[in-house]
Amino acid sequence: MSEHQRNTEFLRRCLHYDDTPERQQLEERLAQVQRDERCLRRAVGLMAVLIALGIVGLGYSAIFLEDYPQNVSRFMTQLVSKASCALALGSLIGLVTFVALGARYRKELDECREKCRRLALKLLESRLGKPGISSSPAVVQERSGEEFGKL
Repeated sequence: MSEHQRNTEFLRRCLHYDDTPERQQLEERLAQVQRDERCLRRAVGLMAVLIALGIVGLGYSAIFLEDYPQNVSRFMTQLVSKASCALALGSLIGLVTFVALGARYRKELDECREKCRRLALKLLESRLGKPGISSSPAVVQERSGEEFGKL
């Protein structure tokens, strides 16, 4: 599980303490975007396999055609080489499209995670109140050490 997925799962678990319709909608949207992204990753993998298959088909045609260097026009008119070219090119176009769609899904997922953070912060503030100390723990520890030295 990647860091991105662990953070998303942590936010989802934090939101389970909230029972508002906003949380339910956000959780449904987050789950949908994650499903879409997973499906897209599978499609990208399939396109990569099809591109490799097209390249292998072209290589097969080039290697096993007996008079390849002398008769290049015959090489390009062969059914196997045309099908391999079409497969590889179509898969390459699909791969580029899926990568662009994946960037869009990643942006949507990041927006959903940001909404989750805001909702979790609102939930924590409603249950625990606003934080009283605005400085970081290292600064607080350093200050208490200074005060200890003065005593």
